Amino acid sequence: MPLSRTELDHLRQIPEDRVLGETLDLLRGRVAVISSFGAESAVLLDLVAQADPSVPVFFLDTKRHFPETLEYRDRLSRRLGLSDVRTLSPTPQALHDRDPQDQLADFDPDACCALRKVEPLDLVLPDFDVWITGRKRSQSATRAALPLVDPQPDGSVKLNPLAGWGPEKIEAQMQRRDLPRHPLVAKGYTSIGCAPCTRAVKDGEDGRAGRWAGLAKTECGIHRPA
Repeated sequence: MPLSRTELDHLRQIPEDRVLGETLDLLRGRVAVISSFGAESAVLLDLVAQADPSVPVFFLDTKRHFPETLEYRDRLSRRLGLSDVRTLSPTPQALHDRDPQDQLADFDPDACCALRKVEPLDLVLPDFDVWITGRKRSQSATRAALPLVDPQPDGSVKLNPLAGWGPEKIEAQMQRRDLPRHPLVAKGYTSIGCAPCTRAVKDGEDGRAGRWAGLAKTECGIHRPA
């Protein structure tokens, strides 16, 4: 069932530096993590693993990921001891019916994201009341107003425990914890999605400029712009 008003108010009162641990403790069994296993994902996943490595972590395998991302997912999960990483994918039948030539993203990227990410995730969203994400205000202008506690229309909550973290804090944590890095970071990829829709970021661009470059699109659809 959705969070009660009392539970939601309580989440909003927890200090940012304690909100992840207390949420996992207070709402055990009702919380899951969404992770892209991307450029900065190790920081959040490491914090989750320190608190409770058995928390379900959902990864959306769109069937268009860089091979490096799939390898990194497996390597990072083993390194952190995450024991319940679940991969969601579009069904073979859905891909056959709606994107038989693997070209949907070329003329309708929103429809491609819906098929490969939004709809598979929608099937499991009702199973949890709180979804933890690694979104940050520093990532782009479209996320500048991102709240720590983000109620959703369906009554669930997205919790963004790293909302206030900037690049310097992320980098310091990566070094302090000696966390493995996504292989594409060294090649200039600061935000990593599907291979055909992601490029390296140029000097002076914001961190998500390489996603759907040249299009007005800024989100895949599983998150609303803040």
